[in-house]
Amino acid sequence: MSELSPAKGEMGLDVATIIGIVIAFGAVVLAAAIGGVDLSLLFARYEAFLLVIGGTIGATLISFPYKVFSRGVAAGFRTVFSSAEYYEREVIAVLARFADTARRHGLLALEPEAAALEDPFLRRGLQLVIDGRDTDLVRKILETEAMFVHDRNAKSEAVFNTLGGYSPTLGIIGTVLGLIAMLKDLGAASVGVAGITASIGTATAQAFVATFVGIVMANLVWLPMASKIRERNKQLLLLREIMIEGILSIQAGDNPGLLEEKLNAFLDPSDLDPKEIGDGSLREANLAGA
Repeated sequence: MSELSPAKGEMGLDVATIIGIVIAFGAVVLAAAIGGVDLSLLFARYEAFLLVIGGTIGATLISFPYKVFSRGVAAGFRTVFSSAEYYEREVIAVLARFADTARRHGLLALEPEAAALEDPFLRRGLQLVIDGRDTDLVRKILETEAMFVHDRNAKSEAVFNTLGGYSPTLGIIGTVLGLIAMLKDLGAASVGVAGITASIGTATAQAFVATFVGIVMANLVWLPMASKIRERNKQLLLLREIMIEGILSIQAGDNPGLLEEKLNAFLDPSDLDPKEIGDGSLREANLAGA
């Protein structure tokens, strides 16, 4: 039984994301320690984190309707922290087998196969073909659904890009507030020159913590997450395009070899394993642990 879902291991944790976060923040902390920066000064300024994170979220909420913001953040975190291994070659192999079945026994013979599919997009597309829908209608329905999913994911990417855009600006605002407070205290200071100099140095360093937090959050959290969402969205759209072309090829009665040749054109040549291609046709892989 050929059970397909959009990605293998989609409920697992994306190890690459965790490793990336550890390396990125570890490099910052290590560089700060080597450079003689007082780490307690960086992480003890709670007001800097409050201003940057709270202000960034608030500004982004202003930029988007609440539903778009909440869904975008939730979907974005799921995408970034969930592993998703897309399986284009396996889909091509299964579609080729379906094409062979349809040529030998007719489209109605695919009905049990379609009902067993986990992936709702592929299942719906095959069912439209089995029901005898017009080719143009099938293409239009499937392309519309694929683009709506793409657009929803693009909104999630836009939310994270916006978070990354506001974060450094909020950091600068925090630094300005810190400098204002420093100058106010400096005007009321009654200590000697040496004391004033030390006070200015400490206060200035503390004021720039907010800028540091804003830049770090933008470049190590929000923008990398937006990039991963964009890449995953592209991978999913490619998978959907392969499915659409494969379904329409089955409807047109293409032979399995022609279908595979057509769908392999969607893949990077490096993704085609010569051992699996062999005589020009991919073998059906072991899908969903079957």
